[in-house]
Amino acid sequence: MAWVSLVIAGLFEMFGVLMINKLHRDRSWQSAVLLCIGFGASFLFLAQAMKTLPMGTAYAIWTGIGASGGAILGIVLYSEPKDFKRIAFIAMVLGATIGLKLVS
Repeated sequence: MAWVSLVIAGLFEMFGVLMINKLHRDRSWQSAVLLCIGFGASFLFLAQAMKTLPMGTAYAIWTGIGASGGAILGIVLYSEPKDFKRIAFIAMVLGATIGLKLVS
């Protein structure tokens, strides 16, 4: 269950990052509320996961999901550059995240 909570925390982290971008584009109270909900839920699920998982592992995987997911969403939704080097480094982050899961 801790791993499920950790993945959900990472997904909410990605949502929070999207809401930061939305808030920069559209300064509305709805964007600010969604940003707070996204990061708040992310921290709650991360805290739940850390009841069982080691702090270092949980934090590394949480940031890996958030960082790589945010980069992928930027490529897909906002036409950010998608050159080979960028994709390769995103893949390395995802590979390290999966590797931590496998050895934990």
